[in-house]
Amino acid sequence: MLSGKSILLIISGGIAAYKSLDLIRRLRERGASVVPVMTGSASEFVTPMSVSALAGEKVHTDLFDLGTEAEMGHIQLSRVADLVVVAPATADLIGKVAGGLANDLASTLLMATDTDVLMAPAMNVRMWEHPSVQRNVALLKGDGIAFVGPNEGDMACGEFGPGRMAEPMEIVAAIEAKLADGPLKGKRVVVTSGPTHEPIDPVRYIANRSSGAQGTAIARALAALGAEVVFVTGPADVAPPDGVEVVAVQSAREMLEAVEAALPADAAVMAAAVADWRVKSESTSKIKKVKGALPVLEFEENPDILARVSQMSDGRPGLVVGFAAETDDVVGNATAKRERKGCDWIVANDVSPATGIMGGTENAVVVITEGGADVWPRMGKQAVADKLAERIAAALL
Repeated sequence: MLSGKSILLIISGGIAAYKSLDLIRRLRERGASVVPVMTGSASEFVTPMSVSALAGEKVHTDLFDLGTEAEMGHIQLSRVADLVVVAPATADLIGKVAGGLANDLASTLLMATDTDVLMAPAMNVRMWEHPSVQRNVALLKGDGIAFVGPNEGDMACGEFGPGRMAEPMEIVAAIEAKLADGPLKGKRVVVTSGPTHEPIDPVRYIANRSSGAQGTAIARALAALGAEVVFVTGPADVAPPDGVEVVAVQSAREMLEAVEAALPADAAVMAAAVADWRVKSESTSKIKKVKGALPVLEFEENPDILARVSQMSDGRPGLVVGFAAETDDVVGNATAKRERKGCDWIVANDVSPATGIMGGTENAVVVITEGGADVWPRMGKQAVADKLAERIAAALL
């Protein structure tokens, strides 16, 4: 998929820069050419000689290189690539681009390019969570810059949390998705998946029986057709797909917030099994068992994410697809749900225990639209996802 593609790789200064060496190797294995650019601080972590040897190209470091700037080389560098990738993308470089600053070669290239940009952030967890960094990332996303990662894990500084740069193969998958020439290229799709966990106390929660397998398969299928996918997932059993922007959440309220932040989008596929209710007053400490007495839990409704998105007066996706897991009268209940929620399609299935669908590898769905019910045969969940993605692509053309 990357054969003949040119990647302009900007390496900024962070300990994760060592991963850029493997990223270069992986890209070249797949037939891509890599033109490397390093910030001044990047060379404190990896050497230009190592980068150049792996890329088979000159490393560009200086904005005022007389050998290239006589012909405005920084402008040419920014225009000839098929994709500009920043890995790692530090808080400093993200802030420069968000603020419109261009005081070195890397930031100038990012300001001058008319090519798509993909950033792989890497920084300390406290830096990543800082409001200024989150504002800058949100601003760049609004400007059309795509992100992959960061992942959660151990930091070089000894802390734990989100901020680790995505692994090289995750970045490769994201690059392949950005450069895919499928029918959904240029389309942005939000996909929700998995269950939500609604806390009762610090150790107990309410949830639905969802593995997240179907939502994950749908996100993968949409990305394979060229879509830019924002994958909002609850705590699922299956790993999220490569090549998509992953937003991990726990509760229904967090999922709603993430979905609203991901809009506008061309389509929204709401495959998550969102808990309908939550405990009104979550206990901050573990509820103890008392002999002869049972705890009394008062419930309240969770936000209806599908209805909220379907009934938006401003910024509603052009296609909203909901899901209905039913145990009886599948078509009747799903048809009523589509009308009640205001979505365009409902993908319904029978999840009664006898079917083995909930948590299984297969699915048998009925797609409910304004035109009626389309019954699909039982098939693997990825096959269902591929067929649904093709139908979404046809609807968005």
